[in-house]
Amino acid sequence: MFRKLFSTAALAAITLAAGHAAAQADAKNFPSKPLRIVVTFTPGGAPDILARMLGERFTAAWGQPVVIDNKPGAGGNIGSDFVAKSAPDGYTLVVGTVGTHSINGALYSKMPYDMVKDFSPVTLLATTPNILVVNNDVPAKNLQEFIQLGKKEGKMTFASSGSGTSIHVSGELFKSMTGIDMTHVPYKGRAVAIPDLLGGRVTMMFDNMPSSLPLVKEGKLRALGVTSSKRAAAAPEIPTIAESGLPGFEAVSWFALFAPANTPKPIVDKIQAEVARYLKTADASKKLMDLGLEPVASTPEELAAYQKSEIAKWAKVVKDSGAKAE
Repeated sequence: MFRKLFSTAALAAITLAAGHAAAQADAKNFPSKPLRIVVTFTPGGAPDILARMLGERFTAAWGQPVVIDNKPGAGGNIGSDFVAKSAPDGYTLVVGTVGTHSINGALYSKMPYDMVKDFSPVTLLATTPNILVVNNDVPAKNLQEFIQLGKKEGKMTFASSGSGTSIHVSGELFKSMTGIDMTHVPYKGRAVAIPDLLGGRVTMMFDNMPSSLPLVKEGKLRALGVTSSKRAAAAPEIPTIAESGLPGFEAVSWFALFAPANTPKPIVDKIQAEVARYLKTADASKKLMDLGLEPVASTPEELAAYQKSEIAKWAKVVKDSGAKAE
């Protein structure tokens, strides 16, 4: 019996070692075919910008083409679910967001994927504050005037790029903290929402800074505040919402790279290492900072820990605000 147990243990050890060696060999040869990076929103926003930057870098580093696949809808759930159900070989990745990988689980009554169990964290790419922007015809010139206007006139509308996004939940947090009667108007992406904001069909939007800051600088939209605890380096002239009369208000967007669950760790580590090298270059850092994005390049383990804390944080915000996915 002891010989049988020993043989079984030895066989298991050999199998494990063989599997590890195979994974190392796969990582060494990775990638040997085109890659796909899924963006869960329409083109033009921060996730799309990051995906295209990474695609160019991967092609330059590895000599393989990279397909950027925009799959918008359901607050990012459609694209994320596609990746969750893809082969765990490193060839299909997703630029996850604070919405798709920390907020949606609390906001949607039924999720098509598990935000943690169905993914292998690769790296936290970047963070950015949202920016509260209004149509230029709104008479309020600062946040306090806007709050007073909202309480006096009543109903207002706030646009988002979809239910569950940080853009949506930032608005819900603002609504609950100010007591203003506000109606959420979800769109299939910020590219669809912005024209309505510019045209005055919606009152306001908590957009990602990379999307709206250029419009603010061009004078097409008015910025009333940023959602981070400190002023953004890309726009230090814009005050934070917290310092403008809503102490404790903070809602930071983040973007991270995820692979399907059970993707071999050597492959995950190879992708993470290449992303880290790229984000630390002066060119990538400057480009992101100019857009209002702060590069991070975390380890997979750091991303996993950060995601866990964010899930707990946003679950409370969603519960307290009473927000629901439309």
